[in-house]
Formats: sequence, structure tokens, C-alpha cells
Amino acid sequence: MEAGGHDMEAAGHEPYDRSPRARRRDVLQRHQLLRFRGRSVTWLVPLLTLLAIAYVDYNTTGEFRIVSWCVFVSAIAAALCGLWTTVLFAVLALLTYLGADAAWPDQYRAGPADFVLVLVGGILAVLAAAVRVRGERRMLHMMDIAETTRRTVLRPLPPVWGGLDHAAVYLAADAVARVGGDFYDIQPGPHGTRVLLGDVQGKGLGAVEAAAALLGAFREAAYHEPDLATVAARLETRIRRHRVLTVALGRADGDRFATALLLGFPPGDRSTVQIVGFGHEPPLAVGTHGVRLLPAGDGLPLGLGDLIGRAGPPSVLRVTVDPGETLLLVTDGVTEARDGTGTFYPLAERLAAAVARDPRNAEPARLVAHVRDGTLRHCRGRLADDTTVFAVRTTGRPPGPESRLG
Repeated sequence: MEAGGHDMEAAGHEPYDRSPRARRRDVLQRHQLLRFRGRSVTWLVPLLTLLAIAYVDYNTTGEFRIVSWCVFVSAIAAALCGLWTTVLFAVLALLTYLGADAAWPDQYRAGPADFVLVLVGGILAVLAAAVRVRGERRMLHMMDIAETTRRTVLRPLPPVWGGLDHAAVYLAADAVARVGGDFYDIQPGPHGTRVLLGDVQGKGLGAVEAAAALLGAFREAAYHEPDLATVAARLETRIRRHRVLTVALGRADGDRFATALLLGFPPGDRSTVQIVGFGHEPPLAVGTHGVRLLPAGDGLPLGLGDLIGRAGPPSVLRVTVDPGETLLLVTDGVTEARDGTGTFYPLAERLAAAVARDPRNAEPARLVAHVRDGTLRHCRGRLADDTTVFAVRTTGRPPGPESRLG
């Protein structure tokens, strides 16, 4: 499914935003529409064009000669085919020109001028194909790098992790970069399972670096620290350290901050979730009864706590959740998605209608898919910001050995 140039995949247990992966063995897989039984047939286009030109030229009068149109054959091959296929068609076009022109009496022949046209056109087509294929190889290499970066920042998670069933989808506003400043993770540990979702201010590699720094701090602190407030304090300290480093490096993005939600699921307690908010959109609890808005906490975005001279981390809220309720966390790519009239996406209302229509829509995978599709339909695929939809639900089963080993 594709809309507005943004790639999507069905919500599951693995982060999203990838476009179809480039097959290293076939740099020219860009022409997916011209494939038959898994094989590229783009060569049919210049071949049929060449045959059509030869046929028309042979079956018309001498006053209507189009054999010089063979120059278009190599140009078409350069746009659609690989380098050596383009070379082949450049040679075939030249041979076809020579054979077709020689079949006519002298007074009807196109002559050497058009021969030079077809020859030079073929040479230019081969050069253009070489440049295009080299650029495509470089682009595929960059896409591989972006994919590796994304999987480093947003690591894949097992289907059930830390006693939580979960699903996530990530849509990059930049469909080429495929990675941005949104981040999320689940970290089980001896003190319960902790969940983090956030959005770094700004875009580009600087935002990715800040997200990676926060996730690294979260993965260590969430496992070792018994108090969720201490985990929150470690995140604030980490973003400040990162900002100091960027300033010392002379970069202009030393004022980055991040909104985030930090959740804690205490061990042995399915009915309670701890919430620490850092200026982020509040989570939604979605169940068979409907949708309710949970408190978001009183914290400022990570990196801005020093503006009010806060001595400690924001308060930890304890909220009761019903068995089977799914907690939905989203970034502002969802809540700030606008339609053609400028109306924001009505997330809670759409979810309430979906759950009323089918209670199974409260399941994490179906819930994430519904929000993803609804957001893209609402904004017609034109995402203004990176978009992350993350849903978690307790399974009722105790966490596995990952809670002890991390």
C-alpha cells in the first residue's frame, strides 16, 4: 500500500517505514510493473519500438521514411534497461537503420546524415544509461545505510516482549531518508517492563543522533533502576549531555529537545501503569468499553527542564487500566495530520467508532493498522512530520527470561 510517496507495511511487531527492499542481485528492479514471472521484461519496450519502426518504414512509400526514428530506440533502452542492454539496442538500431535504408532505391534513401544521427544517439544513450545505473547503485547503497541506521535506532522487537503484546508502525515524512527523530522501545528488566516513545525536535541526522542517545540511556536505566523517576532523570541528563557535545563540536543544533512518554509496568501488577510525561501527547487506553484519555504528566520536554530550574524529574503518575485494554502512544505526525480544509485528524473519535464497530480493533496490531490507514487517508498521504503509532497491552503471562537478562 502506498500513498503520497510514503511507504507502509501492515502493522506488526516490527517497526516500519521501509520501502520495498532493494535486491542486491538486481539493481534494475525499479521497473516492477514490467515483470513477468519474476523476471524483468523492460527490454520488450525498445524491441517492439524497433520492430514497429522497421515495419512501418518498409510498408510505406518512399516519401514517408521513418527509419531515422531508430534513434529513439536506444534512448528508450537507456531510460528503462541496463547498460549492456542499452548497448545491444544501440547496435541493433544502427544495424536496422543500415538494412532498412539499403533496401530502398538510391533516391529514397535517408543517407549518411541520418546514419550519423542514429550513431551519435546510440552513443549518448549508452553514456546516459551508464550514469543512470551508477546513480541507482549509489541510491540503493544509501537506502541500505538508512535501513541499517533505522534498525540500529529502532531495533526489532520479538512478538511478545517483557510480558507485553505490541505493534508499531513508523512512517518517515522523508520517504528517501526513511529515518527521523521519532523513537520507541520496550525494555524488560527485574523491576518491571518499561516503555518509551518520543519525538526529537527537528529533522535530519542530528535528530537521529539525539534519538539514539536517548534510547541508549533508556535501555540501560530502564533495566537497572528500580524507580521510574530515576529512569526519567537519566533521560533528562542524557539529552543535556548530548547537547553539550553538539555545542562543543561547533554544530548549530545544540538546542534540541524531545517530547516523550515513559511508561512502567510493575512486575506482578496487570492493573497499574506508571506514566511520566515529557510534554508529549497523552496516551489513550482503548478497550471494548471505548476510548479514554490518560493523564500525560506535568513534565517539560526532555532537555528543557533547566528552564524552570527543576530540581528533580517530573512526577510519576499511577493509573489503573482494565485487563485487555491497549495503550496507544502516537507522535504528533498523527495528531497534527490535516485534511484539505486544515482540520486535524480526530483520533479519539475515529478509534471509538472503530472499537464500537468491532471490539477486535482494540488489539494492538489492528489498532495500529487502523490509525496508520486513517491518518494517511485524512492527510491524503502528505505527512508533514515523521509519524509513529505504538500500541502495547499486557498479555497476562509473566515476562520471560528477558526480564532478568535484558
